[in-house]
Amino acid sequence: MIECHDLTKEYGSFKAVDNIDLEAASGEITVLLGPNGAGKSTTIKSIVGLLQFEGKIKICGYANKTENAKRSFGYIPEAPVLYDMLSVDEHVEFIAAAYQIKDYRLLAEKYYELFDLSEKKKTIVKNLSKGMKQKVSMLLALVLSPKVLLVDEPMVGLDPASIEEVLKLLVELKNKGVAVLISTHIIDVIDEIWDKAYIMNKGKIVRTVRRDDLHEESLKEIFFACTGEQHEHHL
Repeated sequence: MIECHDLTKEYGSFKAVDNIDLEAASGEITVLLGPNGAGKSTTIKSIVGLLQFEGKIKICGYANKTENAKRSFGYIPEAPVLYDMLSVDEHVEFIAAAYQIKDYRLLAEKYYELFDLSEKKKTIVKNLSKGMKQKVSMLLALVLSPKVLLVDEPMVGLDPASIEEVLKLLVELKNKGVAVLISTHIIDVIDEIWDKAYIMNKGKIVRTVRRDDLHEESLKEIFFACTGEQHEHHL
């Protein structure tokens, strides 16, 4: 579970995130929706511990910057952060050593196969395509067997078939009790899998929606009404 209370992030006099409360429960897919510049990535990076912030953030009951919290979550950033001159397999070994994971090979092989990386194990990351690098980033987050998964704009650089595989995987993780938090501005990508949505605009949470509470309105219609965004920007 992720819990954010009174989360604020300022850059000088500008509030990128303005006193928000957010909760991503175990066994659910929670989405943070908003137009570009709404504060989504800043929120995710604050939760992960990459930014200083005001307020309180807990992951699985632990303050987000503690070792116990860091051992609980996997993070897939929008742009992969990898070592150019290490092979894919060397990345996996490095992460396993850093997190002191002993029995990781079987799980790693599962994700190698799922992401079509089996033939790329010995390839240095510098020589991979953008989409393949994104798959490596996902592999590294998932090989930790995280209780919480944070995903920032997850489908950047992926082809349609890979997107479908990733969506199935996120649902599988949810069904195993993982708390999944996805930040995105593309509603169509997550429209079939979300359980709870926070709509963010100009640093604030402007609406919270649960799929179970939807009646005639769609999530997309609610999003446009809350943000004033035009349909063509998000289809």
